[in-house]
Amino acid sequence: MAAQCVTKVELSVSCNNLIDKDVGSKSDPLCVLLQSTGEDKWVEVDRTEKIKNCQDPEFSKKIRVDYYFEKVQKLKFGIYDIDNKSTDLGDDDFLGGFECTLGQVVSSKKLIRPLELKKGKPAGKGTITISAEEIKDNRAIVLDVEARGLDKKDLFGKSDPFLEFFKQADDGKWQLVHRTEVIKNNLNPTWKQFSVSLQTFCNSDLNKPIKVTCYDKDEDTSSDIIGEFTCTAAQLVEVKDHAVEFDCVHPEKKQKKKNYKNSGVVKIRSCKIVADYSFLDYVMGGCQINFTVGIDFTGSNGDPKSPDSLHYLSPNGLNQYLSAIWSVGQVVQDYDTDKLFPAFGFGAQVPPDFKVSHEFALNFNPSNPYCQGVQGIVEAYRFALPQVKLYGPTNFSPIIHHVARFAAQAAQQGTAAQYFVLLILTDGEITDLDQTRQAIVACSKLPMSIIIVGVGEADFKAMEFLDGDGGVLKSLTGEPVARDIVQFVPYRDFVSAPKEALAQSVLAEVPTQLVSYFKMLNLAPVQPPKPVTQ
Repeated sequence: MAAQCVTKVELSVSCNNLIDKDVGSKSDPLCVLLQSTGEDKWVEVDRTEKIKNCQDPEFSKKIRVDYYFEKVQKLKFGIYDIDNKSTDLGDDDFLGGFECTLGQVVSSKKLIRPLELKKGKPAGKGTITISAEEIKDNRAIVLDVEARGLDKKDLFGKSDPFLEFFKQADDGKWQLVHRTEVIKNNLNPTWKQFSVSLQTFCNSDLNKPIKVTCYDKDEDTSSDIIGEFTCTAAQLVEVKDHAVEFDCVHPEKKQKKKNYKNSGVVKIRSCKIVADYSFLDYVMGGCQINFTVGIDFTGSNGDPKSPDSLHYLSPNGLNQYLSAIWSVGQVVQDYDTDKLFPAFGFGAQVPPDFKVSHEFALNFNPSNPYCQGVQGIVEAYRFALPQVKLYGPTNFSPIIHHVARFAAQAAQQGTAAQYFVLLILTDGEITDLDQTRQAIVACSKLPMSIIIVGVGEADFKAMEFLDGDGGVLKSLTGEPVARDIVQFVPYRDFVSAPKEALAQSVLAEVPTQLVSYFKMLNLAPVQPPKPVTQ
């Protein structure tokens, strides 16, 4: 029987006195959390934001993990100096890390340890502080905030303001709970609406003091304080849709200047508490996950009869395509009640007339392309392989549009009843990159995720581009994706890893993507759970 998740835990991370790897400025640190999948294999759980020019970062993004009492959950924290936009950490400087178990963090509540370059080898500089809180509340606080009349801090411009929200810990110290984005050169900024779990924000205690500090962001030095104010979470919640203003006061100016009033005004435009539904809330509340497979049958894979071909069936009857279908499908099928999966091929000449098709049913039955379970997909693939001729070009957009039609029908229902996951298995060559970009931007407004597994040793730059690794993916007209829906994973990274490691990596973003879609449309689960507060 699978281990039961006892509770969810939220981890807060900060560091002190990091090694400085940048010439002429400080490091730009980020923390990544990895979890062991056994046999010295690790999978990424999440990562914090990057903080520019800072050797003592306090990361505002909290990392949530499931805590299993009966499992030893090995964690590895890594601090990196990020110098580019790529999400690949391979070419970033490693500033140090720390290995422990989740049980150690939970039992001590707060761990402070020296950073290590590898286990047992100190980095020589820098410490990491990790604290844990159990999540007992499924509500979130949603805030709209603006400011006006802020002090001008920059010599040649106005100010580049951002806000930090802190709650008061039991020891009286202020703990960062949220940091807004920076708005450049503006003394009357309006920040994007943001949502923070009520537990993170104030430990679900509305009488807890909250401190809000406004800073002017300085890229080269530490940011300058413009002013601050304190209130309680209850005072913010009382705002609802009636805006309330707070004087933003600079402590030193207040002491020095007799007639000093403020350094600007921070206005809470609206504040509400909403249910913060999780992936499990949606799935247990009746959301059906529909899983579709698309397999690349283009000529660049090589002749299936040749052992060099990616479609070659080895003596044990397997290849990378089949291994990927097995490992991912076995996880997803648990969430699909009828276990019927549409499966398609693309890029092959298909019998009887051998015209090229970019979305042919793997079982050659276009009116009923469904396969029974993962086993059914595997059987259909083995059946189709000797009957088609590998050809080209490699077009992704037809199969994306195919699934999008069903997702669009589900979206019209206006409920959180269905979500679609398209798994594309490909050797990495892609011919219709522009049309695929357009299709992905359109699909980002639908209940749909696209997972691309790269098979073989090709250059997967196009796949990484679609994954948004170089920044937000945009259409040809410049329209950005409404939300991130593409996850790319190269199979070669998992050839010698345990079977479950590929599935974990491939499916890591699907829960977040599903929740982000339903939240974007303010859709509650079909059968919402009862509110949990303690």
